[in-house]
This record gives sequence, structure tokens and C-alpha cells, in this order.
Amino acid sequence: MLNSYNLLFPHKIVFGVGCRREIGILAKPLGERAILIIGSRTLEKLGFIKQLITDLETSGISILSTEIISHEPETADVDRLVERLRNSLLPYDFVLAIGGGAALDLGKAAAALLTQTPNVPVRDYLEGVGCGLKLEANPLPLIAVPTTAGTGAEATKNAVISSYQPPFKKSLRDDRMMPCLVLIDPELSLHCPAKVTAESGMDAVTQLFESYVSRRHQPVTDALIEQGLPLAFEALPKLVRQPNDLESRNKIAHAALLSGIALANAGLGMAHGIAPALGVHCRIPHGAACALMLPSTLRTNAEICSNRYARLARLLLKIDSTVSNDIATEKLINRVEELCELLKVPRRLSDLGIDSSKIPDLAKDSKGTSMSGNPKELSTEDVAAILRNIA
Repeated sequence: MLNSYNLLFPHKIVFGVGCRREIGILAKPLGERAILIIGSRTLEKLGFIKQLITDLETSGISILSTEIISHEPETADVDRLVERLRNSLLPYDFVLAIGGGAALDLGKAAAALLTQTPNVPVRDYLEGVGCGLKLEANPLPLIAVPTTAGTGAEATKNAVISSYQPPFKKSLRDDRMMPCLVLIDPELSLHCPAKVTAESGMDAVTQLFESYVSRRHQPVTDALIEQGLPLAFEALPKLVRQPNDLESRNKIAHAALLSGIALANAGLGMAHGIAPALGVHCRIPHGAACALMLPSTLRTNAEICSNRYARLARLLLKIDSTVSNDIATEKLINRVEELCELLKVPRRLSDLGIDSSKIPDLAKDSKGTSMSGNPKELSTEDVAAILRNIA
């Protein structure tokens, strides 16, 4: 008998090359007055954003306000944007966020807070740092259009918000923050720099691995992960050699979507538990932090997850069933390390300019929802030892 489970998905997902051209028709049922959040200046320069706005206007939708974000959103960004939108006194129907995880997270946060009690800062709604406030009114509807393949934010129910004084990186989370429409056009990722492609791709890979062995993993998310990981492992090496390979862009975009669905329903683990601390203490981009921590995470959990890792090893590497789980797991971890080398993502703290003196603070702040899903219980001292091992 299967264990009980519950699943949360975006209301509608439209995936495919060129599907961005359907934005006007798809958005029309949500209203006629939109807020646009943009996270890709490259797409703006190339005319993609202008064409998107034209397609919306053709369907009778007006962009009443536009915001551009070029970094992971901070509490001040959210509060400033929400205040500006409120002061405009305009009647917004929905939010359209197009870009990487930063734009999607800012869009989610704005959509959520615009309908709540005025003049309450976002910090008071964040997990573990604020006043524990919960959303009362329903957020504005959100359309998510990812332009990178990695965070899976298009399929999650939270917005990750940072602060540097004091340092924290926490989530604003509510089931109603799940996007009502997700539009994924792999062509929009063709112009991603190689570094962004590699690090965001490894973010998706990390999410797939962690959700598979999370304490909250579920049968349906297992199935999605078993589809997504082979696609990512096939696509990322090809994109190193051929960044314009649209078929590979298609595969990694699909894998990233599946990683978002998986983490929203199954949770994550150690790599995503440590990544926020690397972000706020050392200003390390999220994808780079996850790529750095994935091999260590796999090794840390190998002893108690060898059955599940071995299952993935046989799926990804076509390892014979006569090979022991321990050997299969070791081969899997070696393959992940080879992928990291190929993608030239950071392998040690020193690669990112992080001195070992930072380790105590990093270990102390590596807690939260993601770490609670890790299959192996880890103390602050355990995390510090793991970080020293990759210093």
C-alpha cells in the first residue's frame, strides 16, 4: 500500500519552443492590467520583451508598471517595489515575471504582499526571522516565464528573499503563491552565458538529487525525478560544446521544471541548507553554491541512501544489477564530480575566494526548511567539518 501524500502544481503549464508567442491569449483570462517584472536585460536588448508586450497589448492587456531586477531579491527590494505599486493607486489584475529565479521570486513576493495589510514589511512574513505573519488575502495571480533553466521557481510556492544586515536568506511561503500560469519557451535560454547555464543547470540537478532522498519524497516526485535527471545529464555536457543546441536547451528546461515540482512537494537537503548561508555571508550566487555542495551532499548521505542512489546510478549509468549498491553509489558520485569538472563549476570554497575563517558562521546559519529534509541529521559541528573538508 502506498503512503498517503499530497501534491501541489502550477494551475497551468505551457511548454515548448515558441510558446511565448501565446502569452496574450493565455494571459487574457486573468485581466487587462499587469505588473511586469523583468530579470533579463539581454532579452530586453534583443527585443524579446518588446515583442512580448506587443503580444499582450494585441490581446487588450496593458502593462501599467515595470520593474527590473538584476540580483537576488532583498527585503528592501520587495518593500520598495510594493510601496511604489501601492502609491500608484492603479488597479492591477496580475503579475507577469520573466527572467531567472530572482525575477520570479520578486514577482511572487509582490503578488503576495500587494493584497495584504499595507505598510507591513516582507520580513514579518518570512520563515524564521519575522513576526510569523501569514498571508490573509489571496495573492494576485502570477504568470511565470523562466529564461534560465535551473531554479524551478516557476513551479514552487515560495519566494526566497535575502538580507545582508542582518544576514539571512529566507522564504515567504504559501500554497497560494504557486504560479497560476507557467510558460516555458526553451528559446528564451539560448542567450544565457555559459556560466549561468552551468550553474543554473547544476541547481536543477541538485534539486533533483535532494528531492529524491528527502525525508518527504513521494512516489509521484520520484517518477518525475527519474525522468528529469537523465535529461539533465544528457543536456548539460552538450551545452558546454554547443550552447545553441535547442534540443539540449529543451531538455534542461524540462528537467528544471521537474526539479521545481519535486522540491515544492518533496523538499530538499544539505546542499540547499548550506547554499543560503554561502549567499548572505559570502555573496555566492545560488547556483554556484549548490554546484559546490552537491558532491559533498551525496557523500554525506551515501551511507543511509545507498539503495536509492544505486537506483539512480543504474538508471543514469546503465550499471548492471549484479553490482553492489555501494559500488553503484560510488560510481554515481564520481560521475557527478566529472560533470562538475566538465562544467567548470566551483569545487572548493577557495575557488570562490572563501577563507576558512568564514566556516563557523556558515555552519551556524546552515539551517532551515531545506536542511530539515536532509536524510541524515547534521549538527552545526558536522556541517563545519564538511565545509573544512572542501576548504
